[in-house]
Parts: sequence; C-alpha cells; structure tokens
Amino acid sequence: MDESYSGLPTSHLLGSVPAVVSEDKDKSTASYEAPEANLQIFPPNNGGGKGRGYQTVGGPSETFEEQPANNWRGVFNVASYTQYFNVDTDIVLNRLLSSLFPHTGDFFSKIDANPDLYGLVWISTTLVFILAALGNCATYLMDKHSDTSTAWGFNVSYMSLAACSVYGYAILVPLAFYFLLQYMGANSSLIQLWCMWGYSLFIFVLASFVLLIPVEALRWIIIVLVGAASASFVALNLRSHMEGSDITIVVIAAFLLQLALAIFFKVYFFP
Repeated sequence: MDESYSGLPTSHLLGSVPAVVSEDKDKSTASYEAPEANLQIFPPNNGGGKGRGYQTVGGPSETFEEQPANNWRGVFNVASYTQYFNVDTDIVLNRLLSSLFPHTGDFFSKIDANPDLYGLVWISTTLVFILAALGNCATYLMDKHSDTSTAWGFNVSYMSLAACSVYGYAILVPLAFYFLLQYMGANSSLIQLWCMWGYSLFIFVLASFVLLIPVEALRWIIIVLVGAASASFVALNLRSHMEGSDITIVVIAAFLLQLALAIFFKVYFFP
C-alpha cells in the first residue's frame, strides 16, 4: 500500500513549494537595506518653556558635557582654586618643618606633585595678627622697661601696616620673580613660587614671640638670624629648583629682599 502512493506526482498538490533558484535568493538578499532610524527623546528641550517639539538623539557630545582636562573653571570661579587647598594636616606640618631647615633645599621636590596656597593664605594671615598684637605688646614692654609709669595703649595702625606689608610681599614678590624668570628663559611655576614664599614666612611667626623680650641688642640678633634663615630657605630652594639656569642675580636678589623684610618687621613693629 505504501508503494502505491509513493509514485504519485506531487507538484500539483495544494501547499507544495517549488524549489528556490539560487540567483533569486542572491538578488533578494543583496538589494535589501534597512531604513534609517530616527529616534527621539522625551521630554523635548528645543521648544523652550512651551514644551513643543522633540529633540533628536545625537552622539554623546550632544547629550553629555565633556569634562575639562583640568579643574580650572575660570578666574572668578571658586571651584578653580579648591585644588590648591587639597592638603591635610600631615602635609602642612611637613612643609612647615621644611621651612625651618633651609639647608636641605628640597622644598620644590616636596611640593612638585601638589603645590598649595593654603600655607600662603593662613601663614600670611596669622603673621598679620601676630605682628599687630605682639608688636603692640613689645612696644609697651620696652616703654615700661624704661618708664614704669607708661600706660597700655593699642596702636591700631599696626594692623593695617602689617596687612599691607605681609600680603603685598607674599603676593607681589613671587609674581615679580615669576615674570623675571620667564624673561630669563627659566621654566617656573607661579603656584610653586607662591607656595614657597608663603611657607618662608612661618619662621617670622615663631620669632615674633621671642622678640617680646625687652632687650634691644638681643632683638637685633634674633631678627638677623631669623631673616638669614628665611632668606637662605628662599635662595637655596630657588637655586636647586633652577639647576642649569644662570640665575645667580635672581638668587641674590631674593636673599636680600627676604632679609630686608625681616629688618622691616623689627624696625616698624618691634622698635
């Protein structure tokens, strides 16, 4: 019975599928192209506050703002300066101790990866208040030493004089040396110079307490030694940082300016 049905023709039966020619298959697959997608996102932002229209989805550069290569966001943006205050207590203490030992001359290597302005701001501010307060105390002690009837009086002008001299020196002197070094062809960083000069003022904060001693000869010895130590810190670090550049005049000028600042503190605040 099975053999009788196997010989029947099947091409005329309903549902039979003719064989597909390979040429038609190639033509049908080669000529088809997918339509271009036109995606849109919601809510629309090209209609403003009226809420009309849709925004076509673009590349990543159209939907995501690219982050800048560094953290600088403009002169008047506070966020631009946060990177220069990213220091902890251990780092600040290490740099303060380095400023008290000028013979090493390796301060720039310690701040190369992360120079800070924290020391410049807070050391300068502390020195302003210390000079104004202890300067009045030292003047009173000296007058009391020579005349026991001297009454206490606070000279307010010490505060304005200390602020102008300390802030002006800590900001303008490194800035002037930066342009001078650039003119001479030396590669320098303004932030590093500000950092180094700021920490160089720390020794004057400590010396101000010793200058309360009402002995004039001892005061001069102290201020000369302190001024020489601070000047050596600035000069030796500048020389080691600018190796290979002939900046002898710059180093001598920095040394003399720092020493002159120490004498200025003695004459005007501890007379």
